[in-house]
Amino acid sequence: MNQLASPHVTTKQRDVLDALLGMIEARQLGIGDRLPPEMELARTLGVGRSTVREALRSWQDMGIVSRNKGAGTVLAAEISGRSMQLPLSVSLEAESLLRTLAVRRPLEIEAVRLAARNATERDRHAITGRMLDLMQAYDSGDDWRAADHRFHAAIHEASGNPLFGQIITQLQRAFAEVYEAPFGEPQLGHATVPRHRPLAEAVVEGRDAVAAGLMQEILEETEIAARQIMKDKSR
Repeated sequence: MNQLASPHVTTKQRDVLDALLGMIEARQLGIGDRLPPEMELARTLGVGRSTVREALRSWQDMGIVSRNKGAGTVLAAEISGRSMQLPLSVSLEAESLLRTLAVRRPLEIEAVRLAARNATERDRHAITGRMLDLMQAYDSGDDWRAADHRFHAAIHEASGNPLFGQIITQLQRAFAEVYEAPFGEPQLGHATVPRHRPLAEAVVEGRDAVAAGLMQEILEETEIAARQIMKDKSR
């Protein structure tokens, strides 16, 4: 499962997001409701306006709020822990992760399909090499996320369309900037890593339908793992 290891928000910014969650829940704000201005939020939370702005930007990147000068900051997604019987912060994290996976799925599947059709000899060599690096990290028990990112980046490059890599990386970064490790699980999707070998082989051999099917299975298994964690935390 392709995860991006990237810098995440500071503890203060995460505290701001948690405080915002509490305020939204207390005021029973819903989709389409406007949040107070940044200056008012900064005063209420006792932090600088820049800290509030960065926290809201993280939410904007994940589609939780929309922001523009005319309308201010407006909720674009439901924020409530009640729907999944989870703590509010965990509920929002779960919804953000599932939303990210839903957007990524068609992009990742089409990327591997095109890579199988368009890969050059150089691309195929890079995909194989990065798959072997990923397997080595996985088999040795090391953190495999960086190797996984390089593997998928090689596939995105082989697709012949740089937008796949750009959009998917942007989606990953938006989530990782707030949640360093989804649900405290730094290697969510660990069980799917062995499937990356046949995925690489299918791409290298030009079997586009097989590659697309394997990518879909990897993403579906990761979503199932995420939903199981959500279920366990709701108990």
